[in-house]
Amino acid sequence: MPNASQVYRSTRSSSPKTISFEEAIIQGLATDGGLFIPPTIPQVDQATLFNDWSKLSFQDLAFAIMRLYIAQEEIPDADLKDLIKRSYSTFRSDEVTPLVQNVTGDKENLHILELFHGPTYAFKDVALQFVGNLFEYFLQRTNANLPEGEKKQITVVGATSGDTGSAAIYGLRGKKDVSVFILYPTGRISPIQEEQMTTVPDENVQTLSVTGTFDNLSFWKVSRSTLKD
Repeated sequence: MPNASQVYRSTRSSSPKTISFEEAIIQGLATDGGLFIPPTIPQVDQATLFNDWSKLSFQDLAFAIMRLYIAQEEIPDADLKDLIKRSYSTFRSDEVTPLVQNVTGDKENLHILELFHGPTYAFKDVALQFVGNLFEYFLQRTNANLPEGEKKQITVVGATSGDTGSAAIYGLRGKKDVSVFILYPTGRISPIQEEQMTTVPDENVQTLSVTGTFDNLSFWKVSRSTLKD
């Protein structure tokens, strides 16, 4: 039975009604426009933090933390470990997000957590590589016994000024029963980010260049109203 940190409700609602982790992932946003959060945040004692978790690899630490928020009934241990392993095998560093000390050469107490080792060099790879695999995992399970014409699909529509779009594309590219459409303002993102988004050959990825700026109301209306439909 999921505990209070493994179910989710909207940030804009005071209702005690909650949904499962799978429902929160598939739905994305609450119907009232809020974000999904658990009613309770787990408490982790100092002994666990400093004696146990500090010795773990990134993948093992990710599993320990995610297990607090994802019930075993939804994703068994073996499946969750496999999802984590596959998600972060795409990173260039074995440590995934290495913590580098004394980067300036004169500050022994200065540590920097490097979040740029993912496929698109954006920090959002850390989340979106995992989310893409979650989409595919839940869809495969849902569709396993459904006839071809009744299989569920996910369509992701996003507006980006650069890093979100490329990270979303690389997280979702090639995922079965997932389609992704990314809109970006023409001439207002970096050439590298545009190349990242427009050179992915996977059939489930579409990028759309839109005249205007990222802040244009019409630009936002296209993606937001479509997401609600």
